[in-house]
Amino acid sequence: MTPDVMVERAPATAPPPRRGRTRAERDRWFAYGMLTPTLAAVGLLMAYPLYVAIHLSFRGGEITDLQNLGQYPLTLANYVEVITDPELLGDIWRSVVYTVGVVAPAFGIGLGLALLLHRSFPGRRIVRPLSLLPWAVPGVVVSAAFSWMLDGSFGVVNYFLRSLGLIEENVAWLADSRTAMAAVIIPTVWKFYPFFTLVLLAALQAVPEDLYEAARIDGARPWQQFRYVTWPALRAPSALAIVITGVGVFREFDFIFPLTGGGPDDATRTLAIRIYNEAFEFFGFGVSAALGVVTMFIAGLLLLAAGRSVRQGFI
Repeated sequence: MTPDVMVERAPATAPPPRRGRTRAERDRWFAYGMLTPTLAAVGLLMAYPLYVAIHLSFRGGEITDLQNLGQYPLTLANYVEVITDPELLGDIWRSVVYTVGVVAPAFGIGLGLALLLHRSFPGRRIVRPLSLLPWAVPGVVVSAAFSWMLDGSFGVVNYFLRSLGLIEENVAWLADSRTAMAAVIIPTVWKFYPFFTLVLLAALQAVPEDLYEAARIDGARPWQQFRYVTWPALRAPSALAIVITGVGVFREFDFIFPLTGGGPDDATRTLAIRIYNEAFEFFGFGVSAALGVVTMFIAGLLLLAAGRSVRQGFI
């Protein structure tokens, strides 16, 4: 007979005690809770005007009462008028030219100034805040100052150019269709380059000095140090700054309208100026709203196209 074998079962393992949230999780949720009211307020401030603009873009007829849009018929006529307008492509093209004409030199100036301010030199503490001063000046004030400087009759720009012998007669910078776009690009660049300087300078200060020392020991020249040490640290911040500035400049109004109003001969009429003209000169609020939605759609496409560059670090 087989002897009886007594097998002892291992006692069931009790489940581990349920632990509460960690301190980090509690802090994170507390931060979310503190941010919720602000995010909700900002969301409402953005959502309601967007809703009104989209709603208005689908209303036809001569709109005179913006408080009671329901009395106007729903229609796609505004979008048809905008899309079939032969001048739309010209407005888009001028907006793109203006955006590229501002962002490219502003980035170059900002990068060069950031590299300069990253070095130690006498008076750097004074130069740093002064170089960022244009960013703090309101756009309308900048436009008024440059309007006086670029005046074709008594502007200081013509005075200095004549003194240097570069021109013989005064140039109507803002009244000539050949120079008007450049005349509105220059003050916009002056306004926006400090943003690039600030972003890139912060990124430069995060690069360990040991990397530069190791590169110098390996015999790297200044250009090689910039290419293999500095630029990899600046790619992602550069891409983000370019996207943010590009979207802002694409819909810029504060510089063009006070300087040229979109003229002469529509040489500086961008989408932002066209939206204003449709609403407050021709009182086509529905068409203006539809044009605004189209502009928002184009800006969204630009963001999507640039998002890949941001994720890849601006390769």
